Amino acid sequence: MRALTILRAILAAIMLSSAGALAAQDGDAPDLARERAAIETFQRFDQRLQDVGWRLATGNARFCERAIPAIGLQLQDTASYGRPALARAALGLEGQFAVQTAARGSPAARSGALPSNRGITALGDTRLSGWPAKPKMDWERLKRAHDLIDASLARDGHLLVGLADGETVRIEPVAACATRFELLGEGKRALADGERVMIGIRFPAFAYEEEVFAGVVAHELAHNLLGHSAWLDANGRNQRNIRLTEREADRLMPWLLANAGYDPLAGQRFMERWGPGNDGGLFRNRSHDGWDERAEFIAAEIPRIQRLMEAHGHADWSRHFRRDVPGGDGARAAPGR
Repeated sequence: MRALTILRAILAAIMLSSAGALAAQDGDAPDLARERAAIETFQRFDQRLQDVGWRLATGNARFCERAIPAIGLQLQDTASYGRPALARAALGLEGQFAVQTAARGSPAARSGALPSNRGITALGDTRLSGWPAKPKMDWERLKRAHDLIDASLARDGHLLVGLADGETVRIEPVAACATRFELLGEGKRALADGERVMIGIRFPAFAYEEEVFAGVVAHELAHNLLGHSAWLDANGRNQRNIRLTEREADRLMPWLLANAGYDPLAGQRFMERWGPGNDGGLFRNRSHDGWDERAEFIAAEIPRIQRLMEAHGHADWSRHFRRDVPGGDGARAAPGR
């Protein structure tokens, strides 16, 4: 209950900040403190998502069909805000790029040089000040910056980050499953598109303890690792096919949790906690099993995971996980138990 109270308070702060920004647009003096508070609130949610996503992506990297060098750095671009100049003033930035978050335990975080809101001027030999931007809400430029990070790490085996005070930091990567984790500024949805895991800032599981919250992140990551988006595009997004992919993502969830150091039972606890209050609409749609059935499917995976963890210290789902999706792309998983 305390976690839910905190979540409601944070969301209320976001709403108040939005109201303040609207008032400033109507002619009132801009409230820099309120703008900064809104940005920092978003960052707190994003930090939680990035911490969990990083742990899942790196803990399962040896089993992913596609693993890439990664450093756990998320950037922010003030051009993506509704009022870029106000955001820069609130954060005390002269340039337009800064650190958004550095995932806990990642090379970016361990460097100690990349706290949230520290200005970034260059990535490798690319000066970011030379990039044109639309007047506001330009998300494409931020994607370009993250693409540049990935390309530089793949090419050079490290990333040089130029900071606004003239310092340059060299970051060495580690392997991670090739998925990005993005916090959506509104909504209660959690979804995956093959390349990204996206969770709305109002998703109720943000109020859960970390390993239970990790269940929903692991479920969406499972969709990407098992190639579900491409498979549905090729075979049709009908109820039967969606149901197969949802069931398979539920079942892979505890494997991903275990390899990330979470209790695999947390996946079952997530469904048992989330399901009873949300077993309507999408959950009652014939494209999804009922929450209690989903919890049972997750629970059925636990004994095998525990045996593998005890024997090997990891649960190799690329060899031992049984696929539900016939001919599914995106994983090397075994066709049977």
